[in-house]
Amino acid sequence: MANPTGRSFLQVAATEEAVAPPLRVVQIEGLVILKIIKHCQEFSPALVTGQLLGLDVGSVLEVTNCFPFPVREEDEEIEAEGANYQLEMMRCLREVNVDNNTVGWYQSTLFGSYQTVELIETFMNYQENIKRCVCIIYDPSRSNQGVLALKALKLSDSFMELYKSNNFTGEKLREKNLSWVDIFEEIPIKVSNSALISAFMTELEPDTPVTQCDYERLQLSTNPYLERNVEFLIECMDDLSMEQQKFQFYYRNLSRQQAQQQAWLQKRRTENMARKAAGEELLPEEDPSNPVFKPLPEPSRLDSFLITNQISNYCNQINGVAGQSLSRLHLMKALHEN
Repeated sequence: MANPTGRSFLQVAATEEAVAPPLRVVQIEGLVILKIIKHCQEFSPALVTGQLLGLDVGSVLEVTNCFPFPVREEDEEIEAEGANYQLEMMRCLREVNVDNNTVGWYQSTLFGSYQTVELIETFMNYQENIKRCVCIIYDPSRSNQGVLALKALKLSDSFMELYKSNNFTGEKLREKNLSWVDIFEEIPIKVSNSALISAFMTELEPDTPVTQCDYERLQLSTNPYLERNVEFLIECMDDLSMEQQKFQFYYRNLSRQQAQQQAWLQKRRTENMARKAAGEELLPEEDPSNPVFKPLPEPSRLDSFLITNQISNYCNQINGVAGQSLSRLHLMKALHEN
């Protein structure tokens, strides 16, 4: 029987893919979160990565499984073994009928230091085969302060388009209306558990949780965490100062070149006036072979954008920890008075 609409299955699938809704939520199973935390905590402070597996359903990206990557080294043979390991893991999961669709990767970080060029390059490599992928960032050092430091990130579409052109000049950024806050998009995370697991966790809960004393919440020792954040913040400020010096040097050279161009044009116009009076042919006012008219390459603003993002992240972490510490101090003061 002929198709009444005259469209094949591949055409319909391509149309649905083209009009796919934007990603709204990353739904992660509780077991996957426990695997990520266990892997990152075991190797902390070393940085580790792993693969995320699941399904892309409408505006929800479901993460149903994950597996860790072996520790990578710079040797090419070891990198090839790592790629073979990933393929073998995917094959084994497929044989036991487990979700084996790659939806991204997870990685650990130290004090929130994850906004790097390497992360962007990894995103671009994944985007070649997976249109909608995410990176789950877990920070063990932040989690030790009593907060589950878990976030899902993706690159914004406008930034990816600009990164492909590799043109991060000021004019291009103004044209795209792109600032340093538009590089990454944080996707809300929703933890999902099956009904059986939820029922099991309910049975494990004690009958009187109010009587349990959790004095770790009142721990006042946050000095090491704050000190490291301030140290990293100072390093980022130094890096940002170096980037600003690059732009200052570029604009000084640009002003010097423009002054040389004006002097050369004035000299050429004076010479043409003399040639015109003598009845000779005029010379062109622009000479592409002249090094004075060679455009100066403008430094890329990508590094400064990433450093600014990192500075904002450190400031938010310091602000959050300081606010919690003040609340604990006021609470302890009230307890001592009573």
